[in-house]
Amino acid sequence: MSVLTYLTSIAGNAILSSNEISSIDTSINTLKSRINLSFINGTIKNQILFGSSTRGTILPRTMDENSDIDYMVVFKDDSYMPQTYLGWLKRFIEHYYSRSEIYQSSPSVVLELNHIKFDIVPAIITSSGELQIPDKSNGWMTTNPNDFNTTLESANVANHSLIKPTIRLMKYWNAQSNYPFNSFELEKIICAMSFLFQNNQKDYLFNAIENFNAPFWNNPQWVLDEIARAQKIVSNVRCYEKNMPAQAESEIKKLFRL
Repeated sequence: MSVLTYLTSIAGNAILSSNEISSIDTSINTLKSRINLSFINGTIKNQILFGSSTRGTILPRTMDENSDIDYMVVFKDDSYMPQTYLGWLKRFIEHYYSRSEIYQSSPSVVLELNHIKFDIVPAIITSSGELQIPDKSNGWMTTNPNDFNTTLESANVANHSLIKPTIRLMKYWNAQSNYPFNSFELEKIICAMSFLFQNNQKDYLFNAIENFNAPFWNNPQWVLDEIARAQKIVSNVRCYEKNMPAQAESEIKKLFRL
């Protein structure tokens, strides 16, 4: 098997199966229904699904144990501080999902089911129409939860539909490397890269890894070590491909610690 074939296969496996999608959809619909039943009298203005699940870049939990569904609950009353809304959501989840793992992880409440994890974020709409979510200091910050989706879709179309699978491969590397990068930040970094003259999945992945350079000088040493390790593996694979294809395939597996 060539390195290209191997990476294409891994990228294909990094897509949710139809059974996983069906199970997640059922959980989302159940969550939405229970929120509507629990928060009555017009308390909730909207419920918004956002994040990697809406962009097609979410990984199966077998490849990333931190894969989650980002879910926003927009409250009509904007007069409280974030912790009040977080408390409401936590009590709601504890009532309906008492057997599941539940914890607050600012600015959200996490509900961990057997098949998927929900990251549930409270939000309000200001008098000027801005959507706001909690920041890390118990205040509010403005957000547009799905504004990156259009940017990613455009980049993916312009790059032979290879941006999304490249992101999934990089997120798999990220998960196997103890998460040197925030998942969303990783997506934005790759989306902003240039892939001129790259033609296939191997080219795109190698280009992404080889261009993790100057912007990351201020990261902790262990993060720089993980980047250097990945770049060394790519360099080795390029050398092995010339005369030792079997060794090249064995080497690329090290990228994902397989």
